[in-house]
Amino acid sequence: MVTGATGFIGSRLVQELINRQIQVNVLVRSEKKLSPEIRKSASVFPGDITNKEAVDSAMENCDFVFHLAGFANIWSKDKTLPYRTNVEGTKFILEAALKNSIKKVVFTSSAGIFPPSGQQKVVNEMSPLPDFYLTDYEKTKRAAEELCIEFCSKGLNTVIVNPSRVYGPGPLNKSNSVTILIKKYIKGNWHIIPGNGNQIGNYAFIDDVVNGHIRALEKGTSGEKYILGGTNASYNEFFDTIGEVKGKKYRLLHLPIPVVSVFAAFEQFCADNFGKPPLITPHWLKRYSQNRPVSSQKAIEELSYSVTPLTEGIEKTIIWLNLMKRENEKNCYK
Repeated sequence: MVTGATGFIGSRLVQELINRQIQVNVLVRSEKKLSPEIRKSASVFPGDITNKEAVDSAMENCDFVFHLAGFANIWSKDKTLPYRTNVEGTKFILEAALKNSIKKVVFTSSAGIFPPSGQQKVVNEMSPLPDFYLTDYEKTKRAAEELCIEFCSKGLNTVIVNPSRVYGPGPLNKSNSVTILIKKYIKGNWHIIPGNGNQIGNYAFIDDVVNGHIRALEKGTSGEKYILGGTNASYNEFFDTIGEVKGKKYRLLHLPIPVVSVFAAFEQFCADNFGKPPLITPHWLKRYSQNRPVSSQKAIEELSYSVTPLTEGIEKTIIWLNLMKRENEKNCYK
């Protein structure tokens, strides 16, 4: 069973499982958002992870569960939604897995639950976890991880994976924001970098992350976490790499953080007072202004996880984006 099958990682994972001729049940709120291949080859169950009956129905007769569904938006008009989805929904999944004698659960968390690195030192699974989180997303993912550990003590074989900033071919939705950024840059539609651009993040290619999930199912140790990351790079290095691969670099404006903070505060004000979803909030701006280099060495050693170099991953992504552009133009012509 797979939850989150309409998301970026989830849709690619389901397709890979189907390619391996594995029978897959997917629990989705909207069947229309599934690809035609998944609708054709998987068993589709309507509902969401906050509905116990729907979860039980989709999980029946399954041996394994990949739980990827979650709330990852930067803002919600309903302030209870992140907790209900990411924490209560995960609890329903774990309870059903225990009830249905599931052999193993792979829970998709986030590398965001690990601490930022003020000294630009690389963070790993052994790094002390923060006492405070800036966003509801990180906070609720941490709480969901604690539930997974609790259910391990009840006898449920549960493994946690922590993807970093994932990019590559796949649905261009909110969970694939890095690829959307690549697309905007190569079209000349992205013009700014917050701050001096030296803040480091970790960029993981989608194929590696999908294979990492499957490796976690095959080899992961119950109760353990595995960072599924890629290349540590600053914003400057990230955009330089895109420009080098594309063969054309665009001039980017480095906006001082205080200037961007004013914009983020205005966006937050409009969201709180008029219900308009913000492009960025002060807390998310602060998060993206932190250094967040991580290591995937544990996953490499224990799961045989592999990392696609950033240049190679971006090259594959741009090739795919150009292919999609030609396909769209052909369909428009037809």
